[in-house]
Amino acid sequence: MATATISSNTTRNVAIGAAGVAAGLLANVLRKAAIQAPTMIAGSWDQALAAEHKAALGIFDLIQKTSDRQTGRRSMLLMQLKHAIGKHAFQEENTVYAMMRDQGFSEAADHLNHEHGYVKQYFFDLTEMAKNDPAWLPKVNEFRSMIETHMREEEDELFPKIRAKLSDAENKHLTVAMNKEGLKLA
Repeated sequence: MATATISSNTTRNVAIGAAGVAAGLLANVLRKAAIQAPTMIAGSWDQALAAEHKAALGIFDLIQKTSDRQTGRRSMLLMQLKHAIGKHAFQEENTVYAMMRDQGFSEAADHLNHEHGYVKQYFFDLTEMAKNDPAWLPKVNEFRSMIETHMREEEDELFPKIRAKLSDAENKHLTVAMNKEGLKLA
């Protein structure tokens, strides 16, 4: 009887553990879907990236409204911005810029990719600076100016050119590929 009780308890514990693992995996999938959903809902790859640009600028707006005394808020918002832009850049670099190179826009793709290096530099500098440093917010403003120029170049010049060069099927494929990349980091 004691062996049957131990076996029953072991089976129950394994089942509870397996259910917990399954629930955790499901929660992770749902979290990723929730984070990538706004991009997926936005439509085509270029519209989705424009929506992500707008969302990033919204985070910049919140950062720029902070005071030197709100160091915790600045840190949290900087972390959110870093995640949003990091995921966004990952999508662009692994799909859109690669497609641009395949379509004869290598110089433009390399230029945009090069600018992503400076985005990382700004994140490093802002992370390293004290959040109450009087130079912190001016650095954020400089960063925003640089990134807005980058966004305008993509949205107004380069993305329309690549979109026009691709067939409807290729644009749809690029949208799917970009969303798959986004789910990896969501």
